Amino acid sequence: MQLYIGNKNYSSWSMRPWVLLRQFGIPFDEVMVRFDSFDAGSAFKTTLAGLSPTGKVPLLVDDDGLVVWDTLAMAEYLAERHPERALWPRDARQRARARSLCAEMHAGFMGLRSRCPMNIEASLPEVGAQVLAEHPAVRADLDRLVAMWSEALADSGGPFLFGAFSTADAYFAPVVSRLRTYALPVPPVVADWMARVWAAPGVAAWVAEALAEADFLDFEEPYRTGR
Repeated sequence: MQLYIGNKNYSSWSMRPWVLLRQFGIPFDEVMVRFDSFDAGSAFKTTLAGLSPTGKVPLLVDDDGLVVWDTLAMAEYLAERHPERALWPRDARQRARARSLCAEMHAGFMGLRSRCPMNIEASLPEVGAQVLAEHPAVRADLDRLVAMWSEALADSGGPFLFGAFSTADAYFAPVVSRLRTYALPVPPVVADWMARVWAAPGVAAWVAEALAEADFLDFEEPYRTGR
């Protein structure tokens, strides 16, 4: 199984399936596709040509050649292929809630995503304060995130959103990164959960590699990848 990803410092969508695979010990080979441009003849597009119908990362290619190019589809496929690992909560009602949270992230929070792009190596509290002051959409997104996370943690009792670490925690790991980078305020119960997510082995491994990557690569501007 191969997972095509973008630069770890910036590629929030790539982070989701990578963390899921690493956290649950599912073997895979990483294929890093460094972004140069969206031009048809770019190295980025050329590498993905013939593999992805969208020309974006992340991209999962299974051993038999099956290609999965959407992060939610990847999560479902991996869960079906590895039912013993419980990537989603085992309880049907909790599983439905976890999927709802992930789908909401998949389709929404454009204010936060556009104004606070992922940049793991950066610390930008002054930018975060300005964004919150000037952009109501970001404030609304943050309020919704705090509400959904607080409710899930209260219902499950923690330590993660649905008890044990699940796809939902992996799916929100890039959002945790954004909130840390821009020092966006959250209540203690959410801050504690964020710290546990940040320390989870799969997340910690991605972060360490992102920081190492930032030490020797001259990055382009943050770029849009897949979903």
